[in-house]
Amino acid sequence: MRRLFSKVLSLLCCLGLLLGQPATLMAAGLPTLGDAGEMSLAAERRLGDQIVRELYRDSDYLDDPVLMDYVEGTWKRLLDAARRRGELPEDMDQRFAWEVLLGRDREVNAFALPGGYMGVYLGLLSLVTSRDELASVLGHETSHITQRHISRSMAKESREMPLMMAAMILGLIAASRSPDVAGAVIMGGQAGMIQSQLNYSRDMEREADRVGYGVMTDAGFDGRGFVTMFDKLQVASRHNDSGGFPYLRSHPLTTERIADMQSRQELRGQPPMPAVEPATLEHAIVSARARAMATRAPDQQREWLRDPQRSDFKEERLVRQVTGLTTGILTALSMREFVLAKAWTERLGVLVANDPPALRLQALLAAEVGLASDDPRPALGLPCSAQGPRPELFYATQGRLMAFQQTPSPQARADLSAAEGELRTWVTLHPRDASAWSLLGRVNQAEGYTLRALRDEAEVQVAHFDYQGALDRFRAAQNWGRQNAESLDGSAGSSQQVDASIVDTRAREVALLLKEQAAER
Repeated sequence: MRRLFSKVLSLLCCLGLLLGQPATLMAAGLPTLGDAGEMSLAAERRLGDQIVRELYRDSDYLDDPVLMDYVEGTWKRLLDAARRRGELPEDMDQRFAWEVLLGRDREVNAFALPGGYMGVYLGLLSLVTSRDELASVLGHETSHITQRHISRSMAKESREMPLMMAAMILGLIAASRSPDVAGAVIMGGQAGMIQSQLNYSRDMEREADRVGYGVMTDAGFDGRGFVTMFDKLQVASRHNDSGGFPYLRSHPLTTERIADMQSRQELRGQPPMPAVEPATLEHAIVSARARAMATRAPDQQREWLRDPQRSDFKEERLVRQVTGLTTGILTALSMREFVLAKAWTERLGVLVANDPPALRLQALLAAEVGLASDDPRPALGLPCSAQGPRPELFYATQGRLMAFQQTPSPQARADLSAAEGELRTWVTLHPRDASAWSLLGRVNQAEGYTLRALRDEAEVQVAHFDYQGALDRFRAAQNWGRQNAESLDGSAGSSQQVDASIVDTRAREVALLLKEQAAER
């Protein structure tokens, strides 16, 4: 027993040295904000890639071009502000992914992941009533990433694990004299560690609020969106949250966070509690789109179909009519009621005719209705440029593909070839855009470029970190090239020989990535 006690004392001495390191750093005047401890930026990125790989496989993962364009447009402004403020160091900016993932879930939430990934649920997009409120949530989650809260939490837990082990050993020693004392020692050590983690989590949430508020206001958003967003969260959780036991929470009380944001607004000379301002028509369409895509309940969908057909519908406020028509159009599309969807899209165009951002979304919705009903004409009127917005490029390309498949005339082929060139430029600039690679594969397959189409299918898997699936598709492309070697002669064959060389190079690169991925497991 004396020998065991001596070992425990040695362990506690070593533990004291480990836990004393942060205090030494602080005494030396070294900054700790954003310090992730032992985890490097590269390791955090790899961890994020592994998590996101599984999220891509989830059936609720959604890549809607319209919603993604709206969220990414808001997030880009926040990231630019974070760079100007010095919240986003250059090495982190270069190493991290900075990608958004949408989840088809009605939960009102967003979350940050290691390596610069962020998840946003459709429930959040359907609840927020302004871009400012959305920016408040994205700014908060962005600050979790830039301050490296996840990796800092993991480092803290690894440092506290020896303390837990020491408490268990002391409990074993005490068990020889009193089982009750042993249980108290072990439970006390666990409780102390859990409480320390809760305190640390709340501090990080406060830090994300503070940094996020500065980022969103510097990006040009109204900081009052923080308060109105907290109000919504408080109402949403009121039935399940009494507000008690604040010391047992991982997040600060919502009332505390509201008070903090109000005080910051007062310092900026803004009214502490703004009146609820009506949503812009653009945001109303986005919010309604998210709501329609997140809801699968037949009763709710039938209600949305009846709503625009009410006799008093035209007496509603403009924002309310725009919302009702948008949900009605998307519900009609899901039920293949194309005539109804087209008629309501035209009505929506009349309502938003004087609002350019909303009119743009109406044009995209009209293209979506046309493509679903085998009418490419609305999509053909959209700009098709690799420098332009993503939704226009996607819908315009799909429209040209459909027109070529319906009538493969020389003009339709030329239009499709031009769209293929723009889309190829897009994936060169955005190599992680799996949906763009998939659409490019469909275009190349329609044009008869089988080798390119197989390569595009492989790149879809690369973008989703499924390196084994990608390697299988690259090998299928190599096999096709060997089986059709005789057709690779002449001027047309020379371009396919270049494609075959690209496939070989990419196959070798992905094989190395697959080995690295296997070694990390």
